[in-house]
Amino acid sequence: MSDKYDVVVIGSGPAGYVAAIRAAQLGLQVACIEKWKNNEGVGVNGGTCLNVGCIPSKALLDSSYKYHEAAEGLAVHGISTKGVEMDIAAMLGRKDKIVKQLTGGIAGLFKANGVTALYGMGKLLAGKKVELTDNSGVVSVIEAENVILASGSLPIAIPVAPVDNDLILDSTGALELGEVPKRLGVIGAGVIGLELGSVWGRLGSKVVLLEALDDFLAIMDKAIAKESKKIFTKQGLDIRLGARVTGTQIKGREVEVTYKTTAGEELKESFDKLIVCVGRRPFTQGLLAPDSGVDIDDRGSVYVNEFCATNAPGVYAVGDLVRGPMLAHKGSEEGVMVAERIAGHKAQMNYDIVPNVIYTHPEVASVGQTEEQVKAAGEPYNVGTFPFAASGRALAANDTDGMVKIIAHADTDRILGCHIVGPSAADLTQQVAIAMEFGSSAEDLGMTVFGHPTLSEAVHEAALAVNGAAIHIANRKRR
Repeated sequence: MSDKYDVVVIGSGPAGYVAAIRAAQLGLQVACIEKWKNNEGVGVNGGTCLNVGCIPSKALLDSSYKYHEAAEGLAVHGISTKGVEMDIAAMLGRKDKIVKQLTGGIAGLFKANGVTALYGMGKLLAGKKVELTDNSGVVSVIEAENVILASGSLPIAIPVAPVDNDLILDSTGALELGEVPKRLGVIGAGVIGLELGSVWGRLGSKVVLLEALDDFLAIMDKAIAKESKKIFTKQGLDIRLGARVTGTQIKGREVEVTYKTTAGEELKESFDKLIVCVGRRPFTQGLLAPDSGVDIDDRGSVYVNEFCATNAPGVYAVGDLVRGPMLAHKGSEEGVMVAERIAGHKAQMNYDIVPNVIYTHPEVASVGQTEEQVKAAGEPYNVGTFPFAASGRALAANDTDGMVKIIAHADTDRILGCHIVGPSAADLTQQVAIAMEFGSSAEDLGMTVFGHPTLSEAVHEAALAVNGAAIHIANRKRR
């Protein structure tokens, strides 16, 4: 192992491993440190996302949806099924196999690109030095010309519901349930709560989501949030807003949850399992020596400028560790930007066009500004919507819940935001994100030829509807 590198990356999640690979591609000598260990105690790459986050949760979401379709959704197609069963152990085994394949893939990419993989805890010292405590406990110091901090985040713990990963689980424990709980409580009706609630709800749990806020999906466009809540409620998720959990008590093999409503009423509910999903916080424990020169802001994030540079020269921070939404793809692009800038290129990132997705079914996805944000800014705007119920492709697939909403500036017609709840919403939103990156107008999108029959035609029609020119629905009267 070299004792000096051009770049040392601490953390190999989506932000860290991408930064390391791109820096190596640009001719820099790179080492990447990862503390994660698998069940055998062996160091593996991928961080939270690949090991206990994005990837395993999507594996369970897909498996549970296929079960739900087989058990309840095929009769409309003329397919008769009886006695459909879910093998939970097999489902979890498939999830673990996918995780192993992808984490092993990063190791292969590191080798192919000449990145030195180091396993253990990394701590930033003064002068761009990094202390490595490897998995066998040996301590060494590595010198670097540049350091990229990418240590990710952890689930937020709340005192009123202490996690034991037996009856009260965090998002990691919820991926390892060995059987379907009859009654499942979820504290938090955000992205993680909805996804995990959907998994176990499809498999037979009676799911109750307790959300302290009065608004559902408060960061989303209100029209899309309203439509989403209606769909999820129809699916059987019991979403209780304005429900602030004030205490939990273990009674035998049950968890009794006490919560207060916005009206001040105190209520109790018992569950077989309780998942705590109230958000995540930056992971900085043991990351920074007192004299590292790196500042932490009042929210616990590492302070950085628009190029992810910290106050310490030659030290950068990316991903969940810094300001902005905790999204794997946002962190990855920050990692690329930093690697490019270290290599002397003038890279930057457009933070105005970062898609956000909830992988329920239907998916909920957005990019750009909500109607509420545009209105608050005092900008004139037009809105176009199109329901999937009017999509021939969605009807053929019996997947018609949801809608597409596009917002454009009233004077320039430039697309300001796109918000979708519906089938393949993540991929459809990405189409609009590309258009926005190139400054497209709603008219530009409306003049583009879309294949027929496709779900993406819903995007086309919503773009046409912005200017009152939709073909397959009646157009709203212009304001």
